[in-house]
Amino acid sequence: MGLKVGIIGCGSITKLRHAPEYKANPFVDEIVFYDRNPERAEVLASLFDGTVVQSVDELLTDPTIQVISDCSSNEYHHIFSTKALLNGKHVLCEKPIALTIEHAKEIVDAQKQSEKKFMVDHNQRFTRAHQKAKEIIRSEELGKVLTFRTTFGHSGPEQWGVNKSNSTWFFQKERSGLGVAGDLGVHKVDLLHYLLDDEIEQVSAFQGALDKVNENNEPIEVCDNIVCSLRTKKGRLGTAAFSWTYYGEEDNSTIIYCEKGILKIYHSDQYQLEVITKDGEKVQYQLENIQTNNNQTNSGVIDAFIECIRLDQTPLVTGDDALSSLKVILGIIEAAETNTVVTLQSL
Repeated sequence: MGLKVGIIGCGSITKLRHAPEYKANPFVDEIVFYDRNPERAEVLASLFDGTVVQSVDELLTDPTIQVISDCSSNEYHHIFSTKALLNGKHVLCEKPIALTIEHAKEIVDAQKQSEKKFMVDHNQRFTRAHQKAKEIIRSEELGKVLTFRTTFGHSGPEQWGVNKSNSTWFFQKERSGLGVAGDLGVHKVDLLHYLLDDEIEQVSAFQGALDKVNENNEPIEVCDNIVCSLRTKKGRLGTAAFSWTYYGEEDNSTIIYCEKGILKIYHSDQYQLEVITKDGEKVQYQLENIQTNNNQTNSGVIDAFIECIRLDQTPLVTGDDALSSLKVILGIIEAAETNTVVTLQSL
């Protein structure tokens, strides 16, 4: 018997990533959809041969559903993911894990209590270029990592959302909470922790709502750009820029500077990973292109999560991993709002 999966929230992330990847997974038999707008759930159910329920509780109390994808908007994650875990479901939650440390800890505690699998969709860990880069860094063939820079920017979530409009919840303070930092920044913070096997400890930042307006043509309440300086526990220094105003093309690149050379990740269209040694020697890898909003390929996240459940493995992104990335993002926003350098406390 295959698994039965329930999905909470039927926005673009469900339509383009979760639903098609569950549908393509040989160990998943059925998908059940819930959205507070029932028509959206109906549309996806017909697209992916699924069924629809009228309430979240129906999903969470159905004993035949073993797996839940929490694709609700950010402010609901701690409610739905916690309830799902305590109802004995394995949970894959969209990022960020929550909007506050306290809410994130509720989910992590529920996971420990339930002993079910819980993973957060920090999908950058799963790309072949990032996994290869991690191998090279770990082998120390380029020596120790000294500095880094990373960026993640595109033309904004209103281009991606279901209704393609400025009324997107991403622009609303009470729902998105963290603006571009919570949407794109948290991915790169998680990636840096993963690649460097290290944690960001000190941050400073500038942010602004430079260009985006809401449906009433007023500046949005959250940042559409944020730039940061970062220091890790192991003393590496780096910079990060996150943007919803990269009009023309996405940038999802990371550069790691080591004692004996440089790693460039998603910096060139042709080579997803380039190694340039101190002596000027170049090794170029052609791996798969990273997903962009316009190029949806299988992220590997759903397959990895189903495998964790089947083979009883620890997920590649645990609740604790997601919590430490959220802590950094909250620190970055605090630094930007207070014009100070913020030192992150250990949780």
